[in-house]
Amino acid sequence: MRCSLQAYPTTDLNDANPEKVRQVMLPLLDFGKKRRFAGRVRTAVTMEDTKLVQQALFSLSGEGGVIVLDGGGSFRSALLGDINASLLEANGWAGIIINGVVRDVARLAKIDLGIKALGVTPVRSAKTGIGAIDVPVAFGNVLFEPGQCIYCDEDGVLVSDDPLTP
Repeated sequence: MRCSLQAYPTTDLNDANPEKVRQVMLPLLDFGKKRRFAGRVRTAVTMEDTKLVQQALFSLSGEGGVIVLDGGGSFRSALLGDINASLLEANGWAGIIINGVVRDVARLAKIDLGIKALGVTPVRSAKTGIGAIDVPVAFGNVLFEPGQCIYCDEDGVLVSDDPLTP
């Protein structure tokens, strides 16, 4: 079963399923054109480096999934810019949640992708290949695991083990 927001905002999903959801407790900002998105979670962890994530996830078919990228909350270099965001859009990803920052904000706003991150920087990331894919990651008071459902809109981000309905 797909994880979908359809006509239901996160507020309704939370109210109907308080025991099944976990709220991401970070001040995430919206940067993509798509403000409401949901999907199955794929995870990645890195520190100021995007080579592994680009090779392992960005170029794959997203099948409507959402990448949860833990960059340790670093503001030193961007983990997403317009080129990789366009690649995610073209490959069918619904969105990406970044515990870190992005760049190329004016261009990101025109890409039909959900993008949530902590902020912005003009500095690009390193390309050494450090990190891991499809491992549990934790930030914002939530443990993210591959295959979970994630629901995102202007009111926040919710995570559940199974698809939700109000």
